[in-house]
Amino acid sequence: MAFMHTVAVLALDQVVPFDMAAPMQVFDWTRLPDGRSPYRIRLCAASPEVRADGGFSLRVERGLEALADADTVVVPGCSPAAGPTPEPVLEALRQAAAAGTRIASVCVGAFVLAEAGLLDGLRATTHWVAAEELARRFPDVQVEPDVLYVDNGQILTSAGAAAGLDMCLHMIRRDFGSAVAAHSARMSVMPLEREGGQAQFIVHDHPPVPRGSTLEPLLEWIEDNLAREITLGALASRSGMSERTFSRRFREQTGTTPLQWLLRARVRRAQYLLENSDHPIERIAQQAGFGSPTAFRERFRRVVGTSPQAYRSAFHGKPGSPAARG
Repeated sequence: MAFMHTVAVLALDQVVPFDMAAPMQVFDWTRLPDGRSPYRIRLCAASPEVRADGGFSLRVERGLEALADADTVVVPGCSPAAGPTPEPVLEALRQAAAAGTRIASVCVGAFVLAEAGLLDGLRATTHWVAAEELARRFPDVQVEPDVLYVDNGQILTSAGAAAGLDMCLHMIRRDFGSAVAAHSARMSVMPLEREGGQAQFIVHDHPPVPRGSTLEPLLEWIEDNLAREITLGALASRSGMSERTFSRRFREQTGTTPLQWLLRARVRRAQYLLENSDHPIERIAQQAGFGSPTAFRERFRRVVGTSPQAYRSAFHGKPGSPAARG
């Protein structure tokens, strides 16, 4: 009998249904060129009945012993209502890791791996909304909030649920090559590789204007004049301060430098225009205050993680775009 790669999906209390089901489905759909299924999928849990986030329960036949027999363990995310991960679960994950089992998390499932100590000293990601909390609670983890997934070899982490599919396709490609992974991607109706990272899905709000601060009128003026050339000297002069004093006061009241605040405001303006207008890239670069289309493209990619054109293709005119959400 041909070797089959066993994937154990660990359902914890208050498991997020999509985080759990998506890896199960994409591995189950995978086929080798001769039509055989290379993966055996096993759902397991610490108890026979698991509450799912969404108001229903699951009956699970396999317990934590399934982790010991698995080649890959996938840990989906759970609702915050789940509370701390039970110690038997953490110990089972540690034992699986010690045995060389590949372990991957989906979305906030990274918190479970971090609780088990499996991410100490490693790069990791999670949903961008939870990235700061992961970094705060687990300072030994190098959190990267702008990527879709991180592959450390044995330990992998992914961002939101959809990024979990990207990670699974990446693992399939590692296991059986690009042709097999491409077929799985087609079955999932998604590209084998997506351009950019999760930075393109983060809502880059207008930089906060500290209400009542002495800089409030200046910051509002900047927002209204982003298309103009704005220098540090001009801002300091407008505020009646030396450049050095202005820079210090600005950081005290906004938490960042004048240049970083200005660049963030310009990128956000560009995002809005890409989402809500048909203006060419060259015009948007000018409207957002970038010196040239090249400088605009380079800065936009650095902040957002993808090109202006790819961002427009993903979000232009869509009800769920960042502009529509906020």
